[in-house]
Amino acid sequence: MIDMKHTLCLLLFLIGYLSNLCAKNENDSLLTALDKVISQRRTYTEKKENTIKTLKLQKAEQKTLEDLYRLNSQIIYQYETFVCDSAERYINENIEIARKLNNQVFLLEGQLKLAFVYSLSGLFVQATDILKSIRCETLPDYLKALYCWNSIRYYENLIKYTADTKFSKEYQIKKELYRDTVMSVLYKQSDEYLKEEAFKLQSEGQYAEPVRILIGIYNKQKTDTHAYAMAAMGVARAQLLVGDTIQEEKYLILAAMTDIKLAVKENEALLTLAVNLFRKGDIDRAYNYVKVALDDAIYYNSRFRNTVIARIHPIIESTYLYKLEQQKRNLRFYFFLTSIFVVALTITLYFNYRQTKAVSKAKRHLKNMNGKLIALNQTLDEANLIKERYIGYFMNQCAVYINKLDDYRKNVNRKIKTGQIDDLYKSSSRPFEKELEELYFNFDKAFLNLYPNFVEEFNSLLIPEEHFKLDKNRLNTELRIFALIRLGITDVGQIAVFLHYSVQTIYNYKSKIKRLSLIDSNLFEEEVRKLGSLSYK
Repeated sequence: MIDMKHTLCLLLFLIGYLSNLCAKNENDSLLTALDKVISQRRTYTEKKENTIKTLKLQKAEQKTLEDLYRLNSQIIYQYETFVCDSAERYINENIEIARKLNNQVFLLEGQLKLAFVYSLSGLFVQATDILKSIRCETLPDYLKALYCWNSIRYYENLIKYTADTKFSKEYQIKKELYRDTVMSVLYKQSDEYLKEEAFKLQSEGQYAEPVRILIGIYNKQKTDTHAYAMAAMGVARAQLLVGDTIQEEKYLILAAMTDIKLAVKENEALLTLAVNLFRKGDIDRAYNYVKVALDDAIYYNSRFRNTVIARIHPIIESTYLYKLEQQKRNLRFYFFLTSIFVVALTITLYFNYRQTKAVSKAKRHLKNMNGKLIALNQTLDEANLIKERYIGYFMNQCAVYINKLDDYRKNVNRKIKTGQIDDLYKSSSRPFEKELEELYFNFDKAFLNLYPNFVEEFNSLLIPEEHFKLDKNRLNTELRIFALIRLGITDVGQIAVFLHYSVQTIYNYKSKIKRLSLIDSNLFEEEVRKLGSLSYK
């Protein structure tokens, strides 16, 4: 029974861990997508501007003041989260139209929209004056709901703007009173009511149920709409309250992406995401995102958002600049270290060349003096022959790489003298696929000259369907691994270094081939070491 409980706990832990890992991977992909969307934000802004331009061109076609009021309302909707000064201009124009028409409903709608824009832009005194001039209790239900929502948003922005707990408690109480009012006039089965209910539960310290409610509302929204972005932002806040920061990040990214695609310059999600990434240590993204948020706030002309960003931006910027300076210092250190390594490698190769040459000369002399002994000991004869041929090959390779290192040293000195540090960095980052291909080509050629029948005999150890065929007298990766084993190199680390793979990859290749063998896998490598007859050509 105890073992079953332990197994169940372990299984739940693994499921949670894997879910968490998948969520992190999903967020990484979403962040990459967000970076791409941010890089295209100029295009989205131009699209919004063209939409507004098209609406403005229709003004001359309007025949009545009512038609002009409705067209202006469409323009105001576009400007509300785009440019607050322009939104204010068209709202005031609609207020004048309402007065000319003596339409009290139009007038109240215009005043409430103006209060909303003032609240977004940080003109809290002006917003207060408008809200105080309207008697909420006398309004019809749909205007009363609009009045309450504007008041709720007003106090939310005021809390963020002041950032002072002494005032925020009072503002919070007033905000919740307006929430109670708006809930009293909303249809209880509507998404608007459910959303306000979720926010009310959060204010009362209940966090689990709001997540369920807000995700349900979010799932109903159409993607790439302002409602979708607002719903995602609501879910992100709810996930934060339950302590699920990974899910919070996911919905913040979705909200930020949608806002950018819609050219919403009053963008809270991106700024919140920037702060979260800064705390996680992703300084580069945090710096980029807070810059974009600041640019949007300036474009929108939001005094309120500028003030909030002004508290955060210097901290992120200073950390980002410190990181850049640290990277520069590291780059200088690594360059100095690389220079020392190149010099040390050159000296090592030189002495290795001399030592190899001396050893080769001694072995040739020993071979001449002990011909009969070599003939009687075939194993030693084979080992010496392998060393003789591969020493010549590696001597040639050493000479080639010494020349390349010398050319590289001259190039480094020349670029340092001329101050071409960027060119030097680019040349030092060049991949070495060509050199590796040449190395493997020479290795294959040398090995097949020694063991011309190796591949045929190696195939005899495998099931017929898995036999290897030489392509232009070249070995593939699996054959090279076992060719090295045939040469006596059994250390997996050495094989991995030579073939430029990880040790785990070499193990995987070996295991794969052993599964295809006709003999016991434990005896496979021993049989490979017996393969091949030497060619003495």
